[in-house]
Amino acid sequence: MRHSLLVIGCGSIGERHIRCFKATNRTEVAATDFNAALLSAIGEKYGVKLHTDWENALLDPSFDVVLIATPAHLHVAMAMKALAAGKNVLIEKPLSISLDNVKEAALLRDRKGLKVAVAYVYHTLPYLRGAKDCLEGGTLGVVRQAWVTSGQPFHLLRPAYANTYYKDHKTGGGAIQDALTHFANWIESVLGPSDSVICDGSRQMLEGVNVEDTVHATARHGDVLVSYALNQFQAPNESTIQFNASRGSLKIEFHNARWGIMRFGDSDWTWNDAKMSESANDSPYILQANEFLNYVENQDAQICTLEAAASTLRFNLAALAAIKSEARVVC
Repeated sequence: MRHSLLVIGCGSIGERHIRCFKATNRTEVAATDFNAALLSAIGEKYGVKLHTDWENALLDPSFDVVLIATPAHLHVAMAMKALAAGKNVLIEKPLSISLDNVKEAALLRDRKGLKVAVAYVYHTLPYLRGAKDCLEGGTLGVVRQAWVTSGQPFHLLRPAYANTYYKDHKTGGGAIQDALTHFANWIESVLGPSDSVICDGSRQMLEGVNVEDTVHATARHGDVLVSYALNQFQAPNESTIQFNASRGSLKIEFHNARWGIMRFGDSDWTWNDAKMSESANDSPYILQANEFLNYVENQDAQICTLEAAASTLRFNLAALAAIKSEARVVC
């Protein structure tokens, strides 16, 4: 089945989605952006059809899919307009900066019989899928505790960060809404929604912004305790998740694209590698594009649903509130 996609927002992530949906060979791609010069450059670079008015573009009956890659405070309102126009919608993460109109968007989706997903790309990573299958299969018994450590030189990877959405919580900025949210969302896909969180965070290094670049958080998922330690300034770009269960442990190394297990009595980890075959940067997003198109076509798909993203949004908001209140906050 051939699809027609309108990408709203042509910043760095919007451009990546344009490139990666084109790479699926399953979509005709068009783009729109408020910045006329940026939009023109995207059209010249990728040869896609351009629209200068996103609301008028939604009236085009040829589009069956819309991807929203604007700052987070615009996501839900734009999604509702797209749904009202009869389009399936993929929303860039995070879902929003508040819970306003999220339930209404779900009701509109159901009334229209359409699909909505949120672009938490970790759901498509092969090594995370392998690790999740292992945990859900019960090989290691009952998970009792998990921890996440992550960091990267954000100022080198995204040098324009201080001039983007990242600079303000009101547009989806800061380490919690930008980076930690990916891990929280995937952890919730394994352990279920977060019940409550204690959180500390501050700007430790990044220049030109006042939002947090470093976060330490502890969440509860029922009887399971989860801790997060994340920064956006360290030299190595490395992330690790470890689950500790009743019969052993499972470790995930993002920087090595692998997961492994160690049972009680083992002397070392038994590793499972899952290297990507395409570009290291684009591969997860090409996989995500294909999974979303599968979802639209009512096929089995590894994708973050609107409801799962809303749960992670509650975690984001609770973590930000916990920093301010210096107390545990219910998600």
